[in-house]
Amino acid sequence: MSRHETSPTTVQPASNHRPNACCFCWCCCCSCSWNEDRERAWRASRETKLETIPNCEACAKPTPEEVQGWAQSFDKLMKSPAGRNVFREFLRTEYSEENMLFWLACEELKTECNKHTIDEKARMIYEDYISILSPKEVSLDSRVREVINRKMQEPSSHTFDDAQLQIYTLMHRDSYPRFLNSAIYKSLLQSISHSSSES
Repeated sequence: MSRHETSPTTVQPASNHRPNACCFCWCCCCSCSWNEDRERAWRASRETKLETIPNCEACAKPTPEEVQGWAQSFDKLMKSPAGRNVFREFLRTEYSEENMLFWLACEELKTECNKHTIDEKARMIYEDYISILSPKEVSLDSRVREVINRKMQEPSSHTFDDAQLQIYTLMHRDSYPRFLNSAIYKSLLQSISHSSSES
């Protein structure tokens, strides 16, 4: 009892820097050092992994017609670089940005022809988004995971096709309807139609 001389009724002040392991629990509800280390690793991996993916894609300002078109179909939204940027911003508010990052990484992988580069990028994508140890792991069913694990023995530019389709469907079904009702999309729609009526 040398580390904690305080009585059980004493409340420790909340701070970002907590003492080392305070319990034997490995769940995320406690404030032990294991979770602090995990959080630090998560932040570091979010900042450093897949730096080839830009913070946002370079694109021209969308027209009012283009922005309105995003509400007509998810395909239109995903085919537009500006649409993907806005949708990605929305996903960030829902803590599911990794779905878009994974989809973009798969698209980038498909453009590769060099075997060495394909191997390298496939391993990075696997570590970042498929591995159960990754804080950015995407939600995939066991069948798709098995397919990927088999394909990873000899990666190709299409190793993640099934997974990419599953994540695309997930974003379409779950996130897209909420995006259309979001403040992000509505305010963009309003501001872009307002600026076009002024010009």
